[in-house]
Amino acid sequence: MTYFLTVQIIFAYILDLLIGDPKCLPHPIVLIGRVIEILEKGITKVITNKKVAGGILVFLVVVGTYFFVFMLIGLAVRLHLILGIIVSIYFIFVSLSVKDLAIETNRVYTSLNRNNLSLARVNLSRIVGRDTKDLNEREIIRASVETVAENTVDGIISPLFFAFIGGAPLSMAYKAINTLDSMVGYKNKRYIDFGWASARLDDIANFIPARISILLIPIASFICRKRVRSSIRIILRDRKKHASPNSGIPEAAFAGALGVRIGGTNYYEGKLVEKSCIGNAEKPLELLDIKDSIKIMYVCSALSIAFGCCIKMLIK
Repeated sequence: MTYFLTVQIIFAYILDLLIGDPKCLPHPIVLIGRVIEILEKGITKVITNKKVAGGILVFLVVVGTYFFVFMLIGLAVRLHLILGIIVSIYFIFVSLSVKDLAIETNRVYTSLNRNNLSLARVNLSRIVGRDTKDLNEREIIRASVETVAENTVDGIISPLFFAFIGGAPLSMAYKAINTLDSMVGYKNKRYIDFGWASARLDDIANFIPARISILLIPIASFICRKRVRSSIRIILRDRKKHASPNSGIPEAAFAGALGVRIGGTNYYEGKLVEKSCIGNAEKPLELLDIKDSIKIMYVCSALSIAFGCCIKMLIK
């Protein structure tokens, strides 16, 4: 059974590398997002306590996602074993974001390389939550490196971690947690209480995967011929400087590997947010840092597969 699941995960990973998110099919993450929107409106009308309402939303979405995928795979298996395997591989496949992260970040790189700053800002706005309309080239590069670093955990290591533990249902349950956090896990007036449960659960879900990245990102940096010692040193020094208990780890690892400093001033919906600086400015941020961060991300994704397979064999 362990071997069976491992093969499914490898197939799903290869599919993601080859085709990324299938644009011709309804994406389950988009469906989860719509369900969250509908439930948020319904629950907040019935329950006035925002923290309780937010907790109920988390329970319904995460547990509902898990059992929906579990039952769908079970139904497919009853019809035919091969169909069940295909459905399982599909859900693991759509939980990964390796190729799409590279595609979206490369769009930013290409725009900057063509000196089209306005298009680079638009392309960046597709993958970050901060305001992008007034960013200069160096700020765009910094934001690109930061989002590749953070999503190396959120979009790759974490879904693979949960897939190896509990297959497609658990991997999709994690994506439901991640989607909840991205939609309601904000510290603004609207979501500071309602999104509390979503944000905390996302922190818990990413806790172990983020710490696995302490091992994987420096190794990936070594393979990519980047600053592996600096990556380790900056992780140890700066990992706690981020407001998130998890995001600081991959950001510090990437900053050290590239020899750059990230963090600093950001605007979210017009509101100034000062973030602690991470890394040493051994060199100024430059366009090729985007390409190098994508390379590290790709290698880290392959290492995540190898790491998961090795652990599965050891505990078999």
